Amino acid sequence: MQLTKQNQSLVEGSLYEIAKNTNQSIAESFINCDVVILVDTSGSMSASDSRDGQSRYDVACAELRALQGSLPGKIAVLSFSKHVHFCPTGLPIYQGSTTDMAKALQFAKVADGIPGMRFILISDGEPDYPADTLRIAASYKNKIDTIYVGSENRPIGRDFLEKLAQTSGGQTITADRAKELKSGIETLLLNAG
Repeated sequence: MQLTKQNQSLVEGSLYEIAKNTNQSIAESFINCDVVILVDTSGSMSASDSRDGQSRYDVACAELRALQGSLPGKIAVLSFSKHVHFCPTGLPIYQGSTTDMAKALQFAKVADGIPGMRFILISDGEPDYPADTLRIAASYKNKIDTIYVGSENRPIGRDFLEKLAQTSGGQTITADRAKELKSGIETLLLNAG
């Protein structure tokens, strides 16, 4: 998958941009963060079944741009596939490999001790290690919400994400093939409670 220039640039409202504009470290800008968004960047996210024939990944990036623009400095982005990456510039790093969701949740768990922190996992489901993923999700103090962006012809992924959200007391929604991520995330944030 080729990354467009749009996907390589600094996102307005990202933690990096806020740190740069306020002369803070990225760690200091993270302190004001309200939500950690974990974005699946496995090979299946390159499927071009989203808005205007774009890939799920490209549409997710466009939606994350818009969301961070409306909530500057409030969102930390992590990308995961075989590896997990903190993405302070605001866009997930496309890896195109496997779906190690358990590793992503373990990586993000460091922020679980922050009262009121929200976790939103965006994926088309089907992690490499389902039992490990659910075990780690069950150990979270804060809720994990999920957004399913996969094909309606593969309900196993959607069903797994619903189970993951239920395990942590979170909610799940389905974004229509990654067309409605921004509104879905805003809905989850508004329904926080």
